[in-house]
Amino acid sequence: MEVKTSLLDNMIGVGDMVLIEPLSEDTFIENLKKRFDHNEIYTYIGSVVISMNPYKSLPIYTAEKVEEYRNRNFYELSPHIYALADEAYRSLREQDNDQCILITGESGAGKTEASKFVMSYVAAVCGKGQEVSKVKEQLLQSNPVLEAFGNAKTVRNDNSSRFGKYMDIEFDFKGDPLGGVISNYLLEKSRVVKQPRGERNFHIFYQLLSGASDDTLKKLKLDRDFSKYNYLSLDSATVNGLDDAASFRTVRNAMQIVGFMEDEVQSILELVAAVLKLGNIEFKPESRCNGYDESRVKDKNDLKEMCELLGIEQSVLERAFSFRTVEAKMEKVSTTLNVAQAYYARDALAKNLYSRLFSWLVNRINESIKAQTKTRKKVMGVLDIYGFEIFEDGDNSFEQFIINYCNEKLQQIFIELTLREEQEEYVREDIEWTNIEYFNNAIICDLIENNKNGILAMLDEECLRPGTVTDETFLDKLNTVCAEHQHFESRQSKNSKFLTDHSLPHNCFRIQHYAGKVLYRAEGFVDKNNDLLYRDLSQAMYKANHSLIKILFPEGNPAKVNLKRPPTAGFQFRASVGTLMKNLLTKNPNYIRCIKPNDKKAAHIFTDSLVCHQVRYLGLMENVRVRRAGYAFRQAYDPCLERYKMLCKQTWPHWKGPARDGVEVLMKDLQVPAEEFAYGRSKIFIRNPRTLFFLEEKRSQCLEDLATLIQKIYRGWKCRTHFLLLKKSQVVVAAWYRRFAQQKKYQNIRSSALVLQSFIRGWKARKLLRELKHKKRCEEAVTTISAYWHGTQARWELRRLKEEARNKHAVSVIWAAWLGTKARRELQRLKHEARSKQAVSVIWACWQGTKVRREYRKFFRANAGKKIYDFTIQRIMQKYFLGLKKTMPSMSPIDKSWPARPYGFLDRTHQELRRIFHLWRCKKYRSQFTEEKKATYEEKLAASELFKDKKALYPSSVGQPFKGDYVEITKNPKYQKLNSFAEDKVLLADVVSKINRANGKGAPRIFLLTKKSLVLADQKTGQVKASVPLPDLSSVSVSTQNDGFFALKLKEGSASAAKGDFLLSSDRLIEIITKLHCIGATSADRNQISIDISDEFLVQFKQDKVCVKFIQGTPKNGNGVACKRKNNRLLEVSVPSP
Repeated sequence: MEVKTSLLDNMIGVGDMVLIEPLSEDTFIENLKKRFDHNEIYTYIGSVVISMNPYKSLPIYTAEKVEEYRNRNFYELSPHIYALADEAYRSLREQDNDQCILITGESGAGKTEASKFVMSYVAAVCGKGQEVSKVKEQLLQSNPVLEAFGNAKTVRNDNSSRFGKYMDIEFDFKGDPLGGVISNYLLEKSRVVKQPRGERNFHIFYQLLSGASDDTLKKLKLDRDFSKYNYLSLDSATVNGLDDAASFRTVRNAMQIVGFMEDEVQSILELVAAVLKLGNIEFKPESRCNGYDESRVKDKNDLKEMCELLGIEQSVLERAFSFRTVEAKMEKVSTTLNVAQAYYARDALAKNLYSRLFSWLVNRINESIKAQTKTRKKVMGVLDIYGFEIFEDGDNSFEQFIINYCNEKLQQIFIELTLREEQEEYVREDIEWTNIEYFNNAIICDLIENNKNGILAMLDEECLRPGTVTDETFLDKLNTVCAEHQHFESRQSKNSKFLTDHSLPHNCFRIQHYAGKVLYRAEGFVDKNNDLLYRDLSQAMYKANHSLIKILFPEGNPAKVNLKRPPTAGFQFRASVGTLMKNLLTKNPNYIRCIKPNDKKAAHIFTDSLVCHQVRYLGLMENVRVRRAGYAFRQAYDPCLERYKMLCKQTWPHWKGPARDGVEVLMKDLQVPAEEFAYGRSKIFIRNPRTLFFLEEKRSQCLEDLATLIQKIYRGWKCRTHFLLLKKSQVVVAAWYRRFAQQKKYQNIRSSALVLQSFIRGWKARKLLRELKHKKRCEEAVTTISAYWHGTQARWELRRLKEEARNKHAVSVIWAAWLGTKARRELQRLKHEARSKQAVSVIWACWQGTKVRREYRKFFRANAGKKIYDFTIQRIMQKYFLGLKKTMPSMSPIDKSWPARPYGFLDRTHQELRRIFHLWRCKKYRSQFTEEKKATYEEKLAASELFKDKKALYPSSVGQPFKGDYVEITKNPKYQKLNSFAEDKVLLADVVSKINRANGKGAPRIFLLTKKSLVLADQKTGQVKASVPLPDLSSVSVSTQNDGFFALKLKEGSASAAKGDFLLSSDRLIEIITKLHCIGATSADRNQISIDISDEFLVQFKQDKVCVKFIQGTPKNGNGVACKRKNNRLLEVSVPSP
């Protein structure tokens, strides 16, 4: 019988992050680390797989593992990438749902390897056959080709994908692969001409120079020495563990399997060689008669060899590097290129040549692997694309901006599809759906891609407009249009709060992505977005005789001259991302989130800060919260009943009814609260992980009991079997013994019969002999009888004589026996007398010993008893204090724990020591306080005395520190005049709302509090509206509700009371009133300000008194507090119900 396992069996840490308890970033990282240390690199978040790069080979991708996860439930086995691949494949095959697998993560996290494992698993479990095997082999062998041309060694990863790849694998109705389609996104073509330090160019260049034969290199006019090519970095040309020569052979073999012809392979290698030659072309300035410098090629040998490879006339390409033709309507203007422009043109040509070659490769592979049939197909997409990129030194440029934009779009559909999947499951199972609140990053996507005011639109507009266009003008445009956007930050924008932000350089802007803030350097945005290739170069390339060049540069055809400006890189990427998003929205998504544990590319190293950074920008915590917002765990009724049926007597060992009824009986018997679970159509939904862990704990206990029972039954069976075996053996032995005994008996009887026969024969012979002798004796009888008679008489006489002699001897024996008996009785009497005398001596000796012991005991009790008692007490006290030292509680004053009392007579001592220890640690804790911190705690204490159990707003203010200055009045230049107006030190500065009596609406005011007065000023201009000396303040009125309204009542007749009292509203009401109260308490020249807490109080507005009444209700404008005028004498404040 197959043994069923579960995700919950033999867990290391928690296999599904949804079940982690408690949920926090620290516990999340700790769980990942614990599993990573035990080589458990996969963890679930619901149906999402987190993959940690182990940087070593693990024995978890064998054919046995493939069979283990094949056709198994997703949660049935421990987390694995095969489980997700199997779930996606079975859903595609059995439910006819198109699937897509989204693999994201930063460089070095293992995205490419993850996509290989997914494809290899699908290839292993799908159908067999010659045609199917050919398709599978082509799909798998497309990876080495794309890796050679699209991957490179970086500081983070030795095989980093420098392009985004999306592959659609097409299947027929049986689930067998028919073909595929590959889409590529944003190849990092700038790497062709320049690589960062410690990195190298694309693999194909090094593979070609290392692995090609000498004849091939001679045909391509190349040399094996890397140092002879300017486009190849030398500091990391060779990589440990990477055999470029073997990789080149693998690529050639893979191209042959995919379907490349030999002449196509040769053409591709010629273009690769041409790119290397192009990097060696250098320029020198040459003065012209008009005073301008013109660029000229220094050494024409490399130019000549490149032109021979591509079949281009040398003079045509040389002129394209020296002149540029600009066409406008019917006019053509030719201008010379200086050296810098010539180098720009050379690099632009190299980048375009390589990127177009890569795009052609992808299209050529698609032609080979596309499905040949036109029937309806099922599709599984695999997306391997860059993760979110944030460079710590702020060197984020246009490429990072585009990559992060793509990740914003992926995050957007990730949240939408996750919520949609969650909602659809609840609807499908008839579970009540609760809307989940989450951060919607649509506002960030709109900031980037909006057609009018988006950053990409403004970048395109800046690139296309006439006049001087620089990165500075682009940044100025952003500062003008996006200044007020809450996710855009720039030092030069109109938003004044970033003027003093020194972490934001002047030539940069910052965007607050969902994964965090990213600082982008505007330098290079315009050039990289333009991605211009001069038309002269395109036309020169089109004139080549090479078979591929005309295909790669169709715009160079003079007959099809298009004066329209080609689309920008940003526009093309936005369009391709839009197409990708539409494609993904039509499929059922499956997510693999790849994380790299360290930057050293080493095994067994887990860097907490690096992993935490990736967890944040991948949004994994938010994913867990979204998953846990409804029900944390769900399971079909059959496996649920199978797993937990032993917990209830009614369901164990077999339940004969429907599985759902059995689960209901089980949950009722376990007395699980009804709000902790819900019954769906086919599944039970458990809300809290604690409930699941409760069931698992009960199951573990029950399994231990069952194991004990099984052991008992097994031992009984084993003993019975042994006994029956012994019994059977004994029966066999007994049977053999009885057989042997019967044989022996038969032999004995037979021998006895023979002996008896011989004796009978002897008896007969002797009888005959006796008869014969009798006759003879009869004849002699008389003589004999006479002789015998005489003899008999003689014997009778002899016997009589002997009898007389015996009688005499008997008398002698009896007399001797009597004398012996008398002697023995006398001996016993003498022994008894001796024993009696000895007993008296023993009893006397015991009595004397008893008297001596009694005397000694008196002496012992009088002296040694006290010493033993003192010693015992001293030892007990010593043991008590040593034990107390080991179990001493922490130094926290709020720690109420104390070791248990070991002896009853130490009760008072135990309590007194507890009191002394608490006073001592409180004193130690207070000694750490600074004067500022002490004052803050005194204010908090005063707030507690004033508002605890009186004001509903008070509990929310306990955890908020009393900061005092919330508007930074001393730093803000706008409030310099207001700062100078306040004579004393400002104790509190905050923005409050002043309530208008006429309509109940609030106007923002700056509230300043000093030791002598309080000031109300306009928020925008800083102009003082009112200044009230604190002696003129009589009392403060507040409500008991959860609102921020308070009234400052002035003394009648004072100078400040002319305009009436002030009705204000503030979120920091508790701090304001506490500081007012404390100032009055510490001042000796005025009375303490009284605090009136009531839901209805009067406020003096000039000559009229108005009643302010607080009621509980639901305001029309949402969840806030609303103030509304009812009549001339009543203001009604509506506070939300708790």
